[in-house]
Amino acid sequence: MSRKLFGTDGIRGTANIEPVTAETALAVAKAAGREFVRGDHRHTVVIGKDTRLSGYLLEPALTAGFIAVGMDVVLLGPMPTPAVGMLTRSLRADLGVMISASHNPYQDNGIKIFGPDGFKLSDEVEKTIESRIGNGGAELAPSHQLGKTLRLDDALGRYIEFVKSSFPRGLRLDGMKVVVDCANGAAYRVAPKVLYELGAEVVPIGVYPDGFNINQRCGATEPARMQEAVVTQGADFGIALDGDADRAIMADEKGNVIDGDQVMALVARSWQQTGKLAGGAVVATVMSNLGLERYLGSLDLDLIRTPVGDRYVVERMRADGYNVGGEQSGHIVLTDFATTGDGLISALQILAVVVQSDRPASEVTNLFQPYPQLLRNVRFNGGAPLEDGEVKAAIRAGEDRLGSGGRLVIRKSGTEPLIRVMAEGEDEDLVSQVVGEICQTIEARAG
Repeated sequence: MSRKLFGTDGIRGTANIEPVTAETALAVAKAAGREFVRGDHRHTVVIGKDTRLSGYLLEPALTAGFIAVGMDVVLLGPMPTPAVGMLTRSLRADLGVMISASHNPYQDNGIKIFGPDGFKLSDEVEKTIESRIGNGGAELAPSHQLGKTLRLDDALGRYIEFVKSSFPRGLRLDGMKVVVDCANGAAYRVAPKVLYELGAEVVPIGVYPDGFNINQRCGATEPARMQEAVVTQGADFGIALDGDADRAIMADEKGNVIDGDQVMALVARSWQQTGKLAGGAVVATVMSNLGLERYLGSLDLDLIRTPVGDRYVVERMRADGYNVGGEQSGHIVLTDFATTGDGLISALQILAVVVQSDRPASEVTNLFQPYPQLLRNVRFNGGAPLEDGEVKAAIRAGEDRLGSGGRLVIRKSGTEPLIRVMAEGEDEDLVSQVVGEICQTIEARAG
């Protein structure tokens, strides 16, 4: 069966509208819980959430579902997505769940599920869970085997120490001034503490969540506030996390953005020099810039591309033994440390290189000149615009015009009703024309 609930990153949509309702959350928890109730031990699931108001709707529904199939529930409260993956594995839990819609606005929410190894579930396991729901639900536990709810009081401290342990031993951030924008999201408590305890002077912004302001004119998707603060505060570095802190966009001391492609390039070079890079390659998605590919080639490293979605990056990394991968959007996966993207850990890796070089970030982090690249989103209302004949013809024409010196990536978003149109090449004007013509055709045919 094809997946209907799960997209490229779990279940996501507008809160209190299917599939992001209490009823569906309850059904998913029962089905997922039953799938992972294996053996005679006491079964446990770890649940974290970001700061959205609707977390109060989904958390108790998920809790009830897991308890109903005999699982104990460990509630973390607001914690980053990577903390859920880490604590699931650390506590030897059977499942981990993060309630978050990542970079989306507060109206949306979602459910991300981790297996006992701390990694997100595969497509096949998600299909099995959906099949259980479609077949009438899951077998419930007898009343004497119901689960119970627990709270992990030291979850915050455990994750802080975990993140700090990724920073090179003996290295400190003393003397560095760092702006960190927590997007009024899941990292609003942990991120400033990590940086402070490593010695930095911290300028925190986006640390006053109210249930509605997550990702609102702040965070990784809108880093301008962080960039401005870096300049006005005279900071050495800036970090903008997204709502669940699994991605980060950074800035040098001049306020210039350091995107995920530059981060992967710098980590790959640094780890290659120290013998830590595994497999002689970096894994990224089809959206990463050609400039990254050419730069890695100059280091005799390969760039391996996957479909969009951090889960596909991680699956390829695990299958072939690579330890550096990620997305241009700032979702960096370093499997030496974490099972999923971790914005704080990736930022610390860049800060480590800056500190060790004893040079400003602007002189360290700009390793290659990106090719001109343009991404536009076209919203549609149902149907399959990419199957339309005129749209297909426009895409073929764009590919012909870009030729061997460019790339065209057209895809349907896995989380929103959008068609994403991306082109890159040596000629910026041509890239803009190609994207504009394809978007115009999609809009006309999808209207």
